[in-house]
Order: sequence, then structure tokens, then C-alpha cells
Amino acid sequence: MKFTPTTSALIGVALASLGLSGAAQAQEVGRVITSTPIIQQVAVPRQVCNTEQVVTPGQKSGAGAAMGAIAGGAIGNSIGNGNGRAAATVLGLFGGAILGDHVEGNAPSEVRNVQNCSTQTFYENRTMAYNVVYEFAGKQYTVQMPSDPGPTVRLQITPIAPSPNNAYNNNVPPPGSAPRW
Repeated sequence: MKFTPTTSALIGVALASLGLSGAAQAQEVGRVITSTPIIQQVAVPRQVCNTEQVVTPGQKSGAGAAMGAIAGGAIGNSIGNGNGRAAATVLGLFGGAILGDHVEGNAPSEVRNVQNCSTQTFYENRTMAYNVVYEFAGKQYTVQMPSDPGPTVRLQITPIAPSPNNAYNNNVPPPGSAPRW
């Protein structure tokens, strides 16, 4: 709990007027009049994840095209003589590869679960402190506290004794003292 010098002086004067003086401390209680929370908006980062299904097309192994090319080349090679045989072999290779690829067909699509995560900022209202107005000895005081004190606030009172040099007023230094520059 924070007391300003004015607050401490007022409490000290109040207690001194009651006849208390010296360095004694007293435990007193003040009555809380209001306790107002001080709210602050705070950014809070959070990781947000979602899972989605991704379909990837199946990939062919190429075995159908290879087997078709071999078979087509063999069949083309068995047809014709001379230069015709070479042309038939090349034609058989290409035709067999295309036919073998179609026979292999499309590979089945693959479905996978993919998790995507990102950090998002959310804002929360948080109570940082309380402005408390309380009454003590017939006067009201304001203080900022880290938590709500409830219906009463405990006070540690240290009376301030009146100055022994009451005869010297108007900031006149006592005799024999050094001047303050």
C-alpha cells in the first residue's frame, strides 16, 4: 500500500492530536468506500491448429509402359524384313508403351490428414490493480493496491511528532546553524 507524504502527515497529525507521539506504530483499520479495478487489455499469443484432408493423385509405377514397350518391340521385330523390321520394332515399342500404360491404369488417389498450425494473437482483459478509496479518522484517502482489499483495509500508522523548533517559523534556521544555499 502506498502512502503519499501528505497522507502520512495527515494520519500523523490525526494521531498526534489524539495524544499519541514518538516512534510507536499502530495497526489500524480503514473502511473501504470504493474499490475500482484497473483493467488492461493484454495480447496473448496462442497456437491454433486444424487438420484437413488432402487428396494426392496416385503415381504410376511405369511398369505397365515398360512391359508394353518390351512386348510391342518383340512383336514389331517379328514382323517384316530389313528396314521394315527396324521401323516395325520402333513402332511396336511406342505402341506397346502406350498400351501398357493404359492397361496399368491410374493408381488410386491417396488421402492424407495434414495438420496446419499458426500462432494467433488473442486479446484478454486483465485486472492489473485496484484504485481503493477508504475512510480513516473521518477523512477519505485514495491508494492503488495489487488486489481487492474487501470491506476494510489494514493500515500501519506511524505518528509524526511535531517539530521541536516550533518557535522558528518562516524557514528561519536556528541560531548557530549553517546557511543552506
